[in-house]
Amino acid sequence: MNKQLLSWILLIGLFLLPSQTEIVMAKKEKDRDYYETRGEIVWEVPTNKKVIALTFDDGPDPVYTRQIAELLKQYEAKATFFVVGSRVKAYPGVIQQLAKEKHELANHTYTHPDLRRISPDKLQEEVVATQQEIFRSTNIMTHLFRPPGGYYSESLVDVAKKSGYLVVLWSWHQDTRDWSDPGVKKIVNKVLKNARNGDIVLFHDYGGNRKQTVDALREILPELQKRGYQFITVSEMMKLYDNTKKAGKD
Repeated sequence: MNKQLLSWILLIGLFLLPSQTEIVMAKKEKDRDYYETRGEIVWEVPTNKKVIALTFDDGPDPVYTRQIAELLKQYEAKATFFVVGSRVKAYPGVIQQLAKEKHELANHTYTHPDLRRISPDKLQEEVVATQQEIFRSTNIMTHLFRPPGGYYSESLVDVAKKSGYLVVLWSWHQDTRDWSDPGVKKIVNKVLKNARNGDIVLFHDYGGNRKQTVDALREILPELQKRGYQFITVSEMMKLYDNTKKAGKD
């Protein structure tokens, strides 16, 4: 092959390759706006009603989940608990209590893995195994899925939809980071200073000492109730937003 022909082949190849701009644009197509517009992931629910969804990840825990449930009862609050399957198996009585008190149960995988390091097939196994544990303990089929760490991708959304789940994250301004033990006041301020209609607030009821979370709720619940907010489950909130697509459907 002569040098002139090789130069032409290389030149044509350069024109056919996507530019850096095109690559960046392709990545941006799969951002929050992309999934939110399609109704495939929920961060919050636009509504004029004074409602907030409190959510708790990583449990159940025999100590902190029960303490949280007792506080919620005092304020007639319903919450959504994104549970880990292995912990449901270990503490079925706790999840049965949550179901009895009409809190919403949702899926948070079986072992809380790093989703960037497992295959779609493994993720589906995690989701299915968790649903089986929840159903075995409560006879409830769940429909909401929250990926550990808030990680999402097209393949994750596909797995969720095929399993009959809608992916639910949280309001960006309502990530309390309580897992890092930032102090009760920081948790309280994060929620109260940013409270808006339709918020989905992220807490944790397991993953270490969750005393700060419990103590923060003792301040958050009465103050938000005083402001006129009602505490409802994520699914109840979803009913306020008719344009959100149901899990597993186009």
